[in-house]
Amino acid sequence: METITFPNRHLEIAGILHLPAGFDPAGTYAAVVCVHPGNGVKEQTAGLYAAEMARRGYVALAFDASYQGESGGEPRHLEEPASRVEDIRCAVDHLTTLGYVDEERIGVLGVCAGGGYAVNAAMTDHRIAAVGVVAPISIGRARREGAGSRENTVRLLEEVGRQRTIEARGGQPGIRPWVPDSPEEARAAGITDADVLEAVDYYRTPRGEHPRSANRLRFVSVAPVIAFDAFHLVEELLTQPLQVVVGDRVGSFGSYRDGYELFRRADCDKSLRVVEGAGHYDLYDVPRYVDQAASALGAFFDAHLAAPVSATGMPAGR
Repeated sequence: METITFPNRHLEIAGILHLPAGFDPAGTYAAVVCVHPGNGVKEQTAGLYAAEMARRGYVALAFDASYQGESGGEPRHLEEPASRVEDIRCAVDHLTTLGYVDEERIGVLGVCAGGGYAVNAAMTDHRIAAVGVVAPISIGRARREGAGSRENTVRLLEEVGRQRTIEARGGQPGIRPWVPDSPEEARAAGITDADVLEAVDYYRTPRGEHPRSANRLRFVSVAPVIAFDAFHLVEELLTQPLQVVVGDRVGSFGSYRDGYELFRRADCDKSLRVVEGAGHYDLYDVPRYVDQAASALGAFFDAHLAAPVSATGMPAGR
């Protein structure tokens, strides 16, 4: 692995390049950009999938979103869809500067909200040659439905407006947790939703926690998230091949439904892999489920990021 940085306008984005075994900087490789979920960092599930892609011979780049993890940007803990999508385009920019990456063979792989952002970026950046998503979520849809009703969503937006006024007048920033900070806190709050409890288990226990995955969200982020539709214009603008991976254990976060909706709506070369027995967070790090997802994605990228054949009939590079 190699730690790197790349720019997103005035911000410095922190990333890790996962390199295949026997990597030769004089060679030519296909590459995959790996996009983390909301509340994640590059060392968690995005890094796990990046390592899986590197094992399959790809250069894989996992990075921290703007305003999060080791990446730059103030205020901290923003989840800003426009920045998240631009981060992906800038990651592609960086890969095109690497002499060993074939710029015609760059794919993107996103998990959860990172899957929605990956699709959205690919619609307007056709340097991305293939799109793979795992348990994809359109984060705006999830946030709107999480409010429970249109009226509650509007009240939430009104609350965001009041918080912006407080901060404009020099008051304290509004910072909230993505999920309860511990299993004990979740139980004390009477939470029984399986997806929320599994999110707590992944992000807030030794299973998947990372010190830079702070479980903190700048509350004013909620407004642009609510208005974001990751799949808007997907029928018109997504022409690249698409691989969707979902688990068949359906939860409240909606990745099974979003995955099927994306697959139904996309007008491109597309495939759907349903991993039996897997819930949303099983596809983050449970080996028997990740192995199936990575196998489907590996075969997909092998098919669509294949090395061109030389005049001798042999592949010209990885």
